Amino acid sequence: MPLHLDIVTPEKKVFSDSVDNVRLPGVDGELGVLPQHAGLVTALKPGELRYLHHGQVVTLAVGSGFAEITQDKVVVLTDMAMGEAEIDEQSTEEAIRRAQEKLKTVSHSMDAEEVAYLEGLISRSSAALHFKRKYRH
Repeated sequence: MPLHLDIVTPEKKVFSDSVDNVRLPGVDGELGVLPQHAGLVTALKPGELRYLHHGQVVTLAVGSGFAEITQDKVVVLTDMAMGEAEIDEQSTEEAIRRAQEKLKTVSHSMDAEEVAYLEGLISRSSAALHFKRKYRH
């Protein structure tokens, strides 16, 4: 019995097809999903998502979000999903640097929402950068 995987960001549906398995970066650790998995909803942290599709392992850097898992389907809702080739190392490093600097210099005058946004940006960008360096060709 195949497992259907949907990966969706606010901008687009990144992937939708049958896969053999999925590995997700859950907030409590990596979560492996096979067909007939028990149903659950889990929060995701920025990290690496992997799935086996037609005999090939596909890896993506993903941001925060949620995964809904049923016996035959995984739906990943995330704020970022990118392959290694889509990540520009230099601009990602610069985004991290700018966000860290802004947090240091003006965090006392920011509201909690601005601080959370910058911390999320740093977390997503750091996960993407780690992913890029791991799989750089």
